[in-house]
Amino acid sequence: MQDWRDFIKEVLITEEDLQERIRALGAEITRDYADKDLMVVCILRGGVMFMTDLIKEIRLPLAIEFLAVSSYGLGARESSGEVRITLDLNAAIKGRHVLIVEDIIDSGRTLASVIEMLQTRNPASLYICTLLDKVERREVDVPVKYCGFQIPNAYVFGYGLDIDEYWRNLPFIGVVDLEKYETPL
Repeated sequence: MQDWRDFIKEVLITEEDLQERIRALGAEITRDYADKDLMVVCILRGGVMFMTDLIKEIRLPLAIEFLAVSSYGLGARESSGEVRITLDLNAAIKGRHVLIVEDIIDSGRTLASVIEMLQTRNPASLYICTLLDKVERREVDVPVKYCGFQIPNAYVFGYGLDIDEYWRNLPFIGVVDLEKYETPL
């Protein structure tokens, strides 16, 4: 397995900057959802690190759920456009205020499909909190209410985001130098 130090182009967002922004998002969400029945829905697997740090900063009672969707295959650098739900919610969301927590929004197609599906379950509200937003890549409009960072169109990894299912455990967001990266067999 190739070491991340061999293919990192730059650290885009440091651990300190991530945690500072997450604290600010938590305070904003706490204010906006006071006296509401909040359910945080984490999109697996990339959103796990962000969601766990974020909910520590939300000073309200809340419920958490997990949803796994797939539109990428191993080694793929772009979405196939076909969204599959691989793990659905266990709890009902009818009448609840749902906040989807996502690691990164690129084209918006995957989240648009998720939102369309969840809207049929009649939540009181349904919004998105994303750590990273590649606005210049957006093809479909999605209701992003909270955004950690807008980033350029770069292939990023770390802090929950993988490169071929590895390196999610790094405490920062790095940019991959694709000329130096070797895809595992």
